[in-house]
Parts: sequence; C-alpha cells; structure tokens
Amino acid sequence: MQNNQLLKGVLFVGLGSSFYGMLATFVKLAYDEGYSTAEVTASQFVLGILILITINAYLFFKGKDQVKFQGNDRIKLLVAGSSIGLTSLFYYIAVQYINVSIAIVLLMQTVWISILVESILQKSFPSLKKILAVIIVLVGTLMATNLIGQKIDLDWRGIFWGLIAACSFTTTMFTANRLANYLPTYKKSLYMILGGGFMVLMFVLISQIGPYYFSDYVNFNSFLSDEMIANRPFNISIFFKWGIALSLFGTVLPPILMNKGFPMTGLGLGSIVASVELPVSVTMAFVLLQEKVLLVQWLGIIIILFAIVFMNYSQVFPKKNKI
Repeated sequence: MQNNQLLKGVLFVGLGSSFYGMLATFVKLAYDEGYSTAEVTASQFVLGILILITINAYLFFKGKDQVKFQGNDRIKLLVAGSSIGLTSLFYYIAVQYINVSIAIVLLMQTVWISILVESILQKSFPSLKKILAVIIVLVGTLMATNLIGQKIDLDWRGIFWGLIAACSFTTTMFTANRLANYLPTYKKSLYMILGGGFMVLMFVLISQIGPYYFSDYVNFNSFLSDEMIANRPFNISIFFKWGIALSLFGTVLPPILMNKGFPMTGLGLGSIVASVELPVSVTMAFVLLQEKVLLVQWLGIIIILFAIVFMNYSQVFPKKNKI
C-alpha cells in the first residue's frame, strides 16, 4: 500500500513538472503571433482561476469540501501566491530576450538560491554536501548557457529576468509546502492562484491597459521601461488561441498535481522527480521551436540534474543503522 502511494506521488509530481516544463514553449509561440506579456499572463490566470473556481464549486455542492480555513491562512495563501504570479511574469519577460532552453536553466537556479535562503533563515552554514551541490549547479549552468563557448548570443536582460524568476520561484517553494497543508489541493491551489492573479492584474493595468487608455493622466513610463509597455488595445483573441493551453499547463494542472504528489513522495524524492521539468522544457524548445541546443548544453543540463539527485539522495534512501 505504501509503495502504491509512493508511486502515485512520483507520477503526480512528474506529470505536474512535465506540464510546467511545456509552458514556456507555448508562451514563445504566443509571442511569435504578436501577443504581449500582459495578454499571455492574463489569459493564463483568468482562465486558470475560472477553472479552479468551477472545480471547487462542484466539490462544495457535492459535499466533498467541508474543510474550513484555520486562523488567517486564507490571507497567508493569497500573499504567498503572489510569488506565483511574479514568477510567471519574470519568466515570460525573460523568454522575450533569450531562448527557452536558457531560461529554464536560469529558473533551475532555485537549487542553490534555496540553499542560501535556508542558511540565512536557519542562521547556519550549509553542509559540505550542499556546498558541493551549489558548485556542481554553477558549473552545469556555465555549460548549459554556453557562457564559456559564447556560440549563443545571451541578452543580459533575459539573464536578469531569468534569475529574478528563480528568486521568486524559490519563495513559492518555501511557502507552498509550509502553508495550510490540511486544505484540499483544489482549494489551496485556488487561493494561491488568486494571489498570483492579483499581481498579474497589476502588471496588465500598468503595462497595457493604462498606457493605452489613461496615458493622458498617468506617466506609465515611470513604472516600466518602454520595451515592457504594449501601447495598444488588449487582444482578447489570446483567450481562445492560447488561453486554455496556458491556463491548464501553467495554473491548473501543475499546482494540483504537485500539491497532491509532494506529501506522498516527501520533499527529497519530490525535488528529484520535479527536476524532469528541465529536460522536458529544453526538449520541447528543441523540437517545436527549433532552438539550437549544443552538446555542451545537454551535458550542462545533465550535470544540474545530477546535483539535484546528489543533494536529495540521502533523504530518499537513508542509511539503515546496523544492529
């Protein structure tokens, strides 16, 4: 029975990570059709929220959702969820300037950023194993982004936003696994996505709705650079062309599947399985976007995956004490 639960957990986390790994490719395809970052993120979160509200309403009326919030957990989830919206925004801005295969590598820098944050919060020096894992990740990153060979042009703006996305994603990882774990997965996911949706709404207002309709009253260039502002009407066709795919692979399936899977796998094994997002994203970009991925980059990706396994292996397979 325990093995079945573990297998289910691995399946849930693996699927959730794989779906999220596909997301950036869809975003890039939407960009190629002329859609803005505001339009892409708005369609993802609006439709995602509507789908989650529908699921929660169905469960409520069927009498399957009787769990109530404890204390101020509702507000905590909304605040914590804001980092989900910010991660999407930063990540999508990054793929405007760099290849998806590079952006996902930058997002995976959460491996060493989380170690740094954990050390600061716990006021303790990281273990030798974690330090080695950080070094391995950084070496893998140099190879995966081909900074040494310089055969691929890297826009510093893409690097910056990719690393900011990694910092935001680290916040999501730290808060999501520590808040309101007693709630049903669908309910918890809804409130976190609502928090993320608020941040996306602010970005849409500042980067597109405001500049087009209210530029006579507010100087929106004081908030964002010219390249981030889309001074045109909001193109609602994004909801029909890419909205369903973006919402399902970005705001519905990954959080539901991973919130269900992580309690079954534990954080150690879950982190290893979740790293499947990296090769899935690079493969999608290679196949669908025809992005050039050099052999040295594939080797760098393998090294990063090795670092993740190396860091979590002892948690998954602890040594048994000999009697």
